Amino acid sequence: MEDKHSSPKLEKEKKMSSSSSSSSSSSSSSSLSENERLTLYEIGKQTEQSPKVKPQAQPGQQQSQQVEREYPERVRPTEQAERAEPSQKPEKTEQAQAQQTLSTQQIPSQVHRPPPTLPAFSLQGKVIVVTGGARGLGLVMGQAIVASGADLAIVDINGEEAARQAHLLQTHFQQHPPYGSLKTPHITAHQADVSSPTAVTACIAEILASHGGHIDGLVTSAGFVENWDAVSYPVERMRRLWEVNVDGTWLFAVEVARHLMQRKAKGSMVFIGSMSGSIVNVPQAQAPYNASKAAVRQLCASLAVEWAPHGIRVNCISPGYMLTDLTKKILDTNPHLKEKWTSGIPLGRMGQPHELTGPVTFLLSDASTYVTGADLRVDGGYTCI
Repeated sequence: MEDKHSSPKLEKEKKMSSSSSSSSSSSSSSSLSENERLTLYEIGKQTEQSPKVKPQAQPGQQQSQQVEREYPERVRPTEQAERAEPSQKPEKTEQAQAQQTLSTQQIPSQVHRPPPTLPAFSLQGKVIVVTGGARGLGLVMGQAIVASGADLAIVDINGEEAARQAHLLQTHFQQHPPYGSLKTPHITAHQADVSSPTAVTACIAEILASHGGHIDGLVTSAGFVENWDAVSYPVERMRRLWEVNVDGTWLFAVEVARHLMQRKAKGSMVFIGSMSGSIVNVPQAQAPYNASKAAVRQLCASLAVEWAPHGIRVNCISPGYMLTDLTKKILDTNPHLKEKWTSGIPLGRMGQPHELTGPVTFLLSDASTYVTGADLRVDGGYTCI
């Protein structure tokens, strides 16, 4: 017959056993570290394949305790209640316990308990605008911005797709709020042709009305590339490329800067350029695109100097060859291109879209307050040789 009253010695042995079990569980969870490199939607796709996590020995437990010690303000109220003394915990029904277990199993532990990092990298309380944010690199960067605590305004010429992506993101973060956030992020969609001055002005006004009258950051990701030899490239297409890539960057930057100056507020802008603004890509011909990205890079430097007295920082990210869905389609029909491109990349591979999320979060956050006018090349070392 089991003794319901444990002795102090027995309790001590139980605690030591529990500590050993927790340590073992943390070691076994190392296989999940690959999930840190997935975008939010990829995390969702992995949930059915993810190993089930037992509530009594959750992975990342030791890391979460370190977060609690160093940054107690980042611990959610619900987590504080769960870590209270047994005598202070409210009794849970079997249904509530089952729901908690299911919630823990549905998402990898890294989402709930990431390793501690500098608070300066947080974007909480900021409103960030991302142009070209309904697809490709802009969408992935937008996901990272929300995951870092900011509210997001997605701008795209395809209003329906922008609305769809905003809804998907809003739904995801309602169920799984960003770590340390006390509120659900506010995500909105806005249709605009970035090359139209009237459309841009109206779009900024709409964003301000939807986000409490303030914008704190901008990412200009709208743009496109076409591969034409110069003598055959229709002048109308070249002009359109410049309107989107260069005019679109200028128009949104000026409107956001005007707003920040009126508020007497600091802000950060990140222009998405390209390594093509610094080198000549081979073997494909794309002279107008390369020139447009060189213009974006120089525009970044010039505005960074002009707006520095107002506390507005302007930086540029220049990606190399990134393996987006569009790039994959091109390589499927031109497999020789991938071999040619990767042969010139010191890291020996093309970049993944999620590898831009760290740089854009850094440049938008207070972790980069002394960085302005910089061109951050994320190209695997391609432009070094």
